[in-house]
Amino acid sequence: MIVMAPSNEVELANMVATAAYIDDRPVCFRYPRGALVGMEHSICSGNPIEIGKGKILTEGKDVALLGYGSMVRNCLKARSLLSKLGIEVTVADARFCKPLDINLLRQLCRNHSFLITVEEGSIGGFGSHVAQFFALDGQLDGSIKWRPIVLPDNYIEHASPNEQLAIAG
Repeated sequence: MIVMAPSNEVELANMVATAAYIDDRPVCFRYPRGALVGMEHSICSGNPIEIGKGKILTEGKDVALLGYGSMVRNCLKARSLLSKLGIEVTVADARFCKPLDINLLRQLCRNHSFLITVEEGSIGGFGSHVAQFFALDGQLDGSIKWRPIVLPDNYIEHASPNEQLAIAG
């Protein structure tokens, strides 16, 4: 099974185009409701992307933020704030929860002291997949300090995405 989450509407169009070509296994992708981001309200037909391949959006040497889905935007905002404090941040878009881009994960661990995964899920989501990979691959035996940022494992009332994030803390 392929599980993906686009960071914006262009990526959503690309993932729909990718899914259209997959006929040997199930595919799912998630995108939260809300305003358009990244397309400037234009129509995009989408281009297929490589399955299981994330991408680095900005490079820094101190901290790596690995966003999944719409949380990539928050990672870019955090980078902007941290850069004002002199902290150089790499921001990467995971794109896929399954299969994970293990080469990207290894690269982020190799090149940074701190790695934070950021997602809209809770226990059992993207961060849990990353933790399982890190444990089996021995990444946690090295010098990397990794933490997930996830939503609490409880019910959050219906509201706008921003209101739900505020409720979640």
